[in-house]
Amino acid sequence: MNPTPKIIIACDSFKGSLSSAEVAAAAAKGIRRELPEAEIIEVPVADGGEGTMSMLVDALHGHYIDTTVSDPIGRTINARYGIVDIDGITTAIIEMAAASGLTLLSDDERDPKRTSTRGTGDLIADAYAQGCRRFIIGIGGSATNDGGSGMLRALGIRFLDSKGDNLPEGGQALQSLYNIDHSEARRDILDCEFTIICDVDNPLTGPDGASRIFGPQKGASEDDVRILDAALCHYAECISDTTGHTVSDQPGAGAAGGMGAAFLAFFNARLRPGIETTLETIHFADIIHGADLVITGEGKLDRQTLHGKTPYGILRTAMAQGIPAVAIGGAVEDVALLCDAGFSAAVSIQQRAIPLAEAMASGTAATNVSDTLSQIIRLLNISGS
Repeated sequence: MNPTPKIIIACDSFKGSLSSAEVAAAAAKGIRRELPEAEIIEVPVADGGEGTMSMLVDALHGHYIDTTVSDPIGRTINARYGIVDIDGITTAIIEMAAASGLTLLSDDERDPKRTSTRGTGDLIADAYAQGCRRFIIGIGGSATNDGGSGMLRALGIRFLDSKGDNLPEGGQALQSLYNIDHSEARRDILDCEFTIICDVDNPLTGPDGASRIFGPQKGASEDDVRILDAALCHYAECISDTTGHTVSDQPGAGAAGGMGAAFLAFFNARLRPGIETTLETIHFADIIHGADLVITGEGKLDRQTLHGKTPYGILRTAMAQGIPAVAIGGAVEDVALLCDAGFSAAVSIQQRAIPLAEAMASGTAATNVSDTLSQIIRLLNISGS
């Protein structure tokens, strides 16, 4: 161990408690108690969900654009996206949740039969007008089940019934779809380079599809699920007839209520795992080069952590360079499994048994992170003394 060790802190947010940056700051505070001379690099990270846009924009020294878009039920709202320079290409960083997210609606407004992704298309069009020719889009947290049709409408594609009239927006209307008219599609936009951050591999339809798996959390009843799944089945057939692309069984096509299918069928797009895309974009492997220790974590560590979550992406990158990685979490399960996967330790930040609401309070959580890191450093004797 170097006399002045290099320590990387790269944690996801502790949802409902601390942001990624706040976790990193609290961890750094605890480390400095024991190692005031250490080189500590704080790297806020995210795996494609909430906070990914701001993390990437800040890490890449970009800037933000505020614009007006349609929300999931057609109201005009303000939404934000970021613009960064990546390899000399002006790149938009977009979270679809900013325009089409579930959190934009009250509980009684949630209805995936009628919610639309048009606002996400509005964001894409605005970013293109700002000069963006590459797009990185996180598609988590949607309120929609419209197969991305609303987004496509915003980019010039029309969804028509048997009379040639425009269908209403939303997933249910797709059951009456007769023709997808892409004669006026914004090919200048659709042919740009799109990287879609997608952390699910669900198909578009069926028992593991968008409607069945994600519809209920967006407000769909059992009857709604059947209606929406049938509508997306018909939609997939129309996409095949129009584009020649078979999307219904494609892994990830069911992401965000079928947004994955729209990107696969109509855009120059590829679906990528979130943390893999994030770490590649910020050149994380270069950041950790020569480090003595990597600290990572998320709100809950368990066996699901090993399925594409932030800490596992961090671990794999660290292991490739022979750097030990320690994970921290508000709750920790499956410790043996996590350590077998390569973590040097998986440690809960909880110091004592307290009510969950108290444990998740930002002040309590930050103190616990700091105290836990102080203890970890002592245990590792990382100073080499």
